[in-house]
Amino acid sequence: MTKVPYRKPALTYAEQIEQLQERGLVINNIPRATHLLESISYYRLSGYWYPLLSNKNNHTFKEDSKFQSAFQLYSFDRELRVLILRELEKIEVTIRAKLIYLLSHEYGPFWYEDSNLFSNHIKHSTSLGNLQREYERSDEEFIYAFREKYSNPLPPSWMMLEITSFGSLSFLYSNLKSSRVKRDIAKHFGMNDKTFSSWIHSIVYLRNVCAHHSRLWNRVMRIQPIKPRNIYKTWLVNDKVSNNRSYYILSIILFLMQTINPEHSIVSRFKSLLVKYPNVDVFAMGFPNNWEEEPLWQS
Repeated sequence: MTKVPYRKPALTYAEQIEQLQERGLVINNIPRATHLLESISYYRLSGYWYPLLSNKNNHTFKEDSKFQSAFQLYSFDRELRVLILRELEKIEVTIRAKLIYLLSHEYGPFWYEDSNLFSNHIKHSTSLGNLQREYERSDEEFIYAFREKYSNPLPPSWMMLEITSFGSLSFLYSNLKSSRVKRDIAKHFGMNDKTFSSWIHSIVYLRNVCAHHSRLWNRVMRIQPIKPRNIYKTWLVNDKVSNNRSYYILSIILFLMQTINPEHSIVSRFKSLLVKYPNVDVFAMGFPNNWEEEPLWQS
């Protein structure tokens, strides 16, 4: 396909409203719609009226498609991201704590500096460079105190990895050589180390999607978690579902919460969202017909 320069002009809010109406979108409250375009933006909202289009190329809407329906999808997605971020914080903190504890007791406080523990020395060097930068820009009081008192170029893992991004932590774990302690970390959460590494990577991706306020509900995930072979806790009975949609990554969160917080209320809060936003199509999120019958999804 021959590429052409982008020549579409910026539209005023009034012109955006007019364009949407010409394409068949019903807008009952123009001042309200204008306010939402101003505070959210046309382009961000367009991801939520995209399912309402009858012709994706010409951007024409299905009959009786409403602006309010698109905003309802946006609102559902926003609340879903908030729900997920609340749980991802718990998952990240627990994984970080377990990894620090087991590896430090096995290999000592500065295990992350030992290249012999890692499979790929180039990746390990990259990790150390990332950790060094995070250390240098940290303004945590405990890091400042360490710099003032000790001559080590980097602090022990229980300090260093508390200021490390979850992405850097995931990268560090994935590069560890296969060992008993690496397997023990994964087994604590109910799976083998290969699955655990893949799932952490997917959680990092999901966290970034949520943190950047990106559309989630019907997203096709660019980072796809592997489907587990050996699993030691309750998992999906129907594991034939797609692993690149929201349903699968939400199921991973539920699986991990069996270890982290068995008394969680994720399922009931998610179902409450579906009641609040009845126009949400869970099948677009990758949910199968019998998802409520899955033991993992029993509230």
